[in-house]
Amino acid sequence: MLSPTLVDRLNVQVTLEFYSSNLYLQMAAWCDHKGYPGASAFLAQHASEEYQHGRKLFTYIMEAGGLARIGATEAPKADYTGIGEVFEQTLQHEVMITGKINALVKAAMDEGDFSAFQFLQWYTAEQHEEEKLFRQIVDRIRVIGADGKGIYWIDKEIGKLAKGVSAT
Repeated sequence: MLSPTLVDRLNVQVTLEFYSSNLYLQMAAWCDHKGYPGASAFLAQHASEEYQHGRKLFTYIMEAGGLARIGATEAPKADYTGIGEVFEQTLQHEVMITGKINALVKAAMDEGDFSAFQFLQWYTAEQHEEEKLFRQIVDRIRVIGADGKGIYWIDKEIGKLAKGVSAT
């Protein structure tokens, strides 16, 4: 059974995962509005994945005897200066989420809750993949450039990621 402290911390993470979903969905809308269908599809797909991450935590809390709660989230930013800013912010956001997951893992270990620790290992591996993915996208934008024809190729490459096609 989860301690009340760990339940509270996991519930905060549930809310953060749902905020991540909203953030990426809003970014997808901006990309669509600006004519970046590849980035829009990728971010919409990623929004769905983030929602599932929140649901997975929510279910775990209930299965472990805790009361799962969804906290309030603020509306994400809706306007960006360019696609570079969108993906710089996704990378920064994922780095922040990694820090939160790491703190949860430490809390589980500090409490000797090995079940929660084991459950959270999936999130640590997932965060490694998320940071790697967004870092690669940011690096591509820096190399190719986000002006002129470069932006066309960036959107096309990101769109391949949404389809599960390697963009390398």
